[in-house]
Amino acid sequence: MAIPWLAVLQSVPWSEVISNAPKLADGARKLWSTVGNNAAPPDAPVTPAERVSSPEAQAVAALEARALAIEAAVSDLHGQMLASSELIKALAEQNAQLVARVEVMRGRLVRLGVAGGVLAIAALLGLLLALMRHGGT
Repeated sequence: MAIPWLAVLQSVPWSEVISNAPKLADGARKLWSTVGNNAAPPDAPVTPAERVSSPEAQAVAALEARALAIEAAVSDLHGQMLASSELIKALAEQNAQLVARVEVMRGRLVRLGVAGGVLAIAALLGLLLALMRHGGT
């Protein structure tokens, strides 16, 4: 059973896998750096004017600051989503190439099995004919 797996592994386009590995690693690095840098947004500093102004003005300023922080977070998430989708696309393309190669190898294995069966039958027939000729003399 190890021989078919060895044949499959030998038929994998390792040069393409290796050449695509840096792109995949860079994509993963970008994804992790954007995820890792996703810290909580800092609170807006309180200015002296806000300390003196009315509670309604402070509430409006706080809401505006939170809205800006939410917009920044949404922008970061959008960037992470794009980086993730690029990485997933690259992995999917590589997976499709590997699946295509495995399918080719499966077809070759079936043909090899059929050829081996035909050769085994031919060898048995040859042995049978040889025994019949030898036994008849």
